[in-house]
Amino acid sequence: MLQNLHVKNLALIDEAEVEFGPGLNVLTGETGAGKSLLLGSVNLALGAKYNAQMLRSGAKSGLVELTFSVEDGRIQKALEEMDIFPEDGMITLSRKLLEGRSVSRINGETVNAAILREVAGMLIDIHGQHDSQTLLHRKNHLALLDLYAKGETAPLKREMSAAYRTWQEICRKAEESSLNEEERRRELSLASFEVQEIEDASLSPDEDVELEEQYRRMTESRRLTESIAETYQYTGEDARANASDCLSRAIRALQDAAEFDETGAKLCSELEEIDSLLNDFNRELSEYAKSFEFSEEDFRETEERLNLINHLKAKYGKTTGDIQAYCDRKKQRITELNDYDEFMKGLEEKKKETFEKVSRISGKLHRVREKNASAFASEIQRQMEELNFLDARLELRLTDTGKPGANGSDEAEFYLSTNPGEPLKALGDIASGGELSRVMLAVKTVLADEEDTPTLIFDEIDTGISGITAGKVGEKLHFIGRSRQVICITHLPQITAAADVHFLIKKESDGSHVKTQIEQLDAEASIRELARMLGGANITQRMLESAREMKQLAKSEA
Repeated sequence: MLQNLHVKNLALIDEAEVEFGPGLNVLTGETGAGKSLLLGSVNLALGAKYNAQMLRSGAKSGLVELTFSVEDGRIQKALEEMDIFPEDGMITLSRKLLEGRSVSRINGETVNAAILREVAGMLIDIHGQHDSQTLLHRKNHLALLDLYAKGETAPLKREMSAAYRTWQEICRKAEESSLNEEERRRELSLASFEVQEIEDASLSPDEDVELEEQYRRMTESRRLTESIAETYQYTGEDARANASDCLSRAIRALQDAAEFDETGAKLCSELEEIDSLLNDFNRELSEYAKSFEFSEEDFRETEERLNLINHLKAKYGKTTGDIQAYCDRKKQRITELNDYDEFMKGLEEKKKETFEKVSRISGKLHRVREKNASAFASEIQRQMEELNFLDARLELRLTDTGKPGANGSDEAEFYLSTNPGEPLKALGDIASGGELSRVMLAVKTVLADEEDTPTLIFDEIDTGISGITAGKVGEKLHFIGRSRQVICITHLPQITAAADVHFLIKKESDGSHVKTQIEQLDAEASIRELARMLGGANITQRMLESAREMKQLAKSEA
């Protein structure tokens, strides 16, 4: 659910903050007050196109932040798979707007636009009149049907996608493996040569890593041998004025003090311990020096072996493991080429078997869709009747193309008749913008419990409607708000009356600056705003009573 919207230095907004609630949130205001600006700021936070002209005049930067509470376990899991973890159940999407560029963040961490849009798609769904145009594209009709019947279609679609992908891979392999005799002999010769070259090398796992470390030690050994020898000169027992010799002299000199009192004895004991540690160090240093001893022959052999492995890596893979895997694939290919006719016959049989599986799953998916298409269209039509499409008829026609793809072989399209006696026609050919918005609302009502997105924003849902129809739209929005958070920008009192939370967007001027402000209205203020919408600026007692009655009726009908 969208908890909070924070906007700073955007167009006419100096700084505004909105705390949304559950259910139906309605935003109203005079024309030009900035209602569309609010939706635009939300879109900006979700990754919409930005240019510096959107900033408030004189501002160097702007900010839009959306804070969501994430309660759905499926969404939490999807976010965690993207390494995004809600903090105390909250997630914040922000976009800092600078001159000529912007920076997007999720919970304070910078992300690219693609990730921002993917996360936003899980959390919020925005529908303006333009978004209702998705109903004009029939490819979306099948997706809506699948969502309606997702309990049955989702597992079949996963099965269908996997089977179709397997079939495509076999088809691709059959096409790539199709060779004439000369091509077969040439490929067989090359594969045999490559396998022989790799096997002659007798590679060991991680041999390249070990050799590179050994070679590095050899090339550095002279310098290191000199520094180790110099260290031993200063610390060892075999050189004059070394640390070990000096310590021995110091111990002898301290013997008198050791016999005098406890402090002297303690200091002498500590000095003897240091001498013992130094002796241990010198022994380990001597062994370390031996590890850098090598012959010129060892160096030459190591260098030649590394050159050979690097030559193979340049041809067959980045590691010895990659080279061996390449060799195994070529051995398999040699087996195929040696018995080429049988191999191709096997591929064709697999191709046939997998296509039969694809067709079988596609048929099952078609039958499931066919079973649900009529019920889906009937439910939408029933909702449309409640949105004042009194004589409308709606059908969802399903066609099996016979050409399976990853999503099956079906095409679906809504057909609509809005008046008695008129034939059904493709939805995209006859519906106006206002009708499309209402059809989309009917679809969203039917799918209210199926869709996963917890927040739904409607803009311009009231275009081209009034009176009873507007009241019906308000009822539907309130109904959807029972299962999901709904945010609606409107100018109609019938929709406003159904609000659970009411915000007023207004434009104010101090004489030198104009700015947009957003205010949450309490019950009485909401009724006054509703009265204004009913009757204009001069609000009478009768208007207030009408507004209060409209509010009560909207709640009782909901």
